[in-house]
Amino acid sequence: MVRRCREVAPGLGGPIPDLAQRHPPTPPHTCVRRNRVAPRAAPGQGALGLGYGARVFDVATAAVEGALAAGARYADARVMTTRTEGMRAQNQVVESLRQDESAGVGVRALIGSSWGFFATPCLDNASARAAGAEAADVARASAMVAGPALELAPVTPAQADWSSAWEEHPLQIPLEAKADLLVGVTRASQDAGASLAGASYAVWDTERWFVSSEDARISQRIVECGAYMEAIAVGDSETQRRSYPGVLGQYGTRGWELVRELDLEGNAVRIAEEAQALLRAPQCPAGTTDLVLGSAQMALQIHESVGHAIELDRILGWEAGLAGTSWLELARLGELRFGSEVMNITADATLPGALGSFGYDDEGTPAQCTDIVRDGRWVGVLSGRDSAALAGVAAGGTVRGDGYSRLPMVRMTNVGMLPGTSSLDEMIAATEDGVYMDTNRSWSIDDKRLNFQFGCEIGWEIKGGVLGRMLRNPTYTGIGPQFWASMDLVGNETERRFWGTPHCGKGQPVQTGHTGHPAVPARFRNVRVGVRG
Repeated sequence: MVRRCREVAPGLGGPIPDLAQRHPPTPPHTCVRRNRVAPRAAPGQGALGLGYGARVFDVATAAVEGALAAGARYADARVMTTRTEGMRAQNQVVESLRQDESAGVGVRALIGSSWGFFATPCLDNASARAAGAEAADVARASAMVAGPALELAPVTPAQADWSSAWEEHPLQIPLEAKADLLVGVTRASQDAGASLAGASYAVWDTERWFVSSEDARISQRIVECGAYMEAIAVGDSETQRRSYPGVLGQYGTRGWELVRELDLEGNAVRIAEEAQALLRAPQCPAGTTDLVLGSAQMALQIHESVGHAIELDRILGWEAGLAGTSWLELARLGELRFGSEVMNITADATLPGALGSFGYDDEGTPAQCTDIVRDGRWVGVLSGRDSAALAGVAAGGTVRGDGYSRLPMVRMTNVGMLPGTSSLDEMIAATEDGVYMDTNRSWSIDDKRLNFQFGCEIGWEIKGGVLGRMLRNPTYTGIGPQFWASMDLVGNETERRFWGTPHCGKGQPVQTGHTGHPAVPARFRNVRVGVRG
């Protein structure tokens, strides 16, 4: 539940200054959507400004105290402030600019078998204390349904301050410079023959102050950004798209230096030419053959057929929103064969710069690296303190909510493939007959995360260890454990990329998670490709 209130600056007792006085001018030909919240500060000062830290912790503490006074046996609270910015250019015109800010406190209370949750944007002690009491009331009502008391896996309460690292704070880059970049990229693609061209960037600057009834007290700041571009070629009977750096872009817990490193300008002509070439390319033939996947497509393959399947709330049947449950059975943890012996997957929230990295999750559990698949065997899950206690495993530190008004849930961190020994060139050279595919175009997977079909933007046939003709509309299909069991070559460290996905949906109401996927190219044997007539 969420309570609304008049927007005030915490502890100031007055209305928020109008954002129009605090934002730089908008470039021409844009539409702007802005929300209003607490005062902004320069990067490094915190979203609420210097001197607010102690007062914000007081608000979170009041929420916890309110829940305990109302009967909760455990409670925690998160004060969150979030600033976001995004811009999109289409066909050499800035089409939209979005600048949002939000702030509030969300509190969880545990009574008996059930959680209660309540949130409010009113950042004063009285409102926070009332929110805690409301959360306890929700928990008490939910616990009327008979069930054993919900236990929490132990976590040492932390007193900590953590921040991601950046060289250029993305909100300090002038809007005009960002607009020039996006417009220039689309111009280059259209000058190279693209019928349509688009480019965008997105920025998130989020601060959290976490307090628990176990005496945890954690402040955390995470800055994320990334960019995307696409070129579309229109033919007589179909259209073809090429995206860069990957499907819907590339993002990380870094500053604007990440966008510079992507070199959008240097790839605009190439993707325009490839989109046009795809219109003339032959259709991917149907059949069973060897398949080499590029790292961008491997990232989505891991996300859909591994990442969601290993979420412990899905395995336990607690969660089925958007992505279904899971084919995995907890009783087989530690002995189930998930894939071949060259398959090694970890969930590592400690990787610098990766999108799924942080210092502490939204339960105060430290970020960690967890083995998920080791030598092809399923050995780990993504868990929270409650699901971990039920399953008899350690708390995984993977619980996050996408805003102060959302109940934290199990989410992917950086779920990815550990490198093997082969380069991409070596994989292709070792393949007598096959198809190389990359950059996702479409995906379909059942509600057990088992049977799937993926389509890619581009493919090439492999003949005699050499890349041959470009192929359009390449697709492949498989069944999770059978597909992963067919993997025999895995890309080496030099091929590894930390892909970021800032649009992973889960829950009802839906939450959008930011997940990372370290990935390398890989080869799979005897895979069904193409569409059979």
